[in-house]
Amino acid sequence: MRLTGRRESTNVDDRRHIRGGKKAGLGLGGMIVVGIIIWLMGGNPLSVLNYADTESMFMEQGESTAYTPTAQDEELAKFSRQILAGTEDIWTKEFQKMGRTYRAPRLVLFTGSVQSACGGASSSTGPFYCSADQSVYIDLSFFKDMKRQLGADGDFAYAYVIAHEVGHHVQYLLGILDNAHKQMSRVSEKESNRISVRLELQADFFAGIWAHHDNKMFNSLEDGDIEEGINAASKIGDDYLQKKAQAYTVPDSFNHGTSAQRMRWLKKGITSGKVSDGDTFSLSYNEL
Repeated sequence: MRLTGRRESTNVDDRRHIRGGKKAGLGLGGMIVVGIIIWLMGGNPLSVLNYADTESMFMEQGESTAYTPTAQDEELAKFSRQILAGTEDIWTKEFQKMGRTYRAPRLVLFTGSVQSACGGASSSTGPFYCSADQSVYIDLSFFKDMKRQLGADGDFAYAYVIAHEVGHHVQYLLGILDNAHKQMSRVSEKESNRISVRLELQADFFAGIWAHHDNKMFNSLEDGDIEEGINAASKIGDDYLQKKAQAYTVPDSFNHGTSAQRMRWLKKGITSGKVSDGDTFSLSYNEL
């Protein structure tokens, strides 16, 4: 991506100097299929918990200890601030088109473990959005894990991660999360999972919306960038991850979408650029 000279968001809470403590105990139940790669199921476990309102997470905060970031860590932090700034610019304009005011989420950088208004989390949780404090949380080491565990690498693949979580914030501001929460509390686990899939695919679409307009505004995309994002989307589909973990799939347990679905909705957002094209709730489930 072309980011030289791009502004960095100041809406960032850098907690990387706070380390230690016990990792979060994750009571995700059927909402998470592969516990060791929770985010890799789609990147938003805490928001799913917040929708369902059936589980909670706890942790013991560690003491503040010295933290010396590497040069790579600092580059990733700068990159994250630039991508967040891009989402602020784009979604501010998109909300204006809808006659609304965009309130940007805060980005919280942490190392090891963190406490959010949605509960405690560890680095193994992966990036997540917490609607209770309207913040996106990320341990930057996750980007290294993407490459090592999934072969999903590249700056646009990393940007997709952040833009996806910001997509959940957009859902929150538009009232979509509250509506989904109400629906999920009234239906079976299978149907609740399907609502979760709709939420995640729409967040993928919103990530594509950001990429579309960011490129128009800043000429940010280079050759191969979109392919990086599509590859990342393919590697975080429920079917791909279940086959990787257990050699078979359980479709009724899918709660983030298949690889094909995730690739399709991300690409649709990139191609369309129209928020109105991202209604994943009006289609039948088989049409997603």
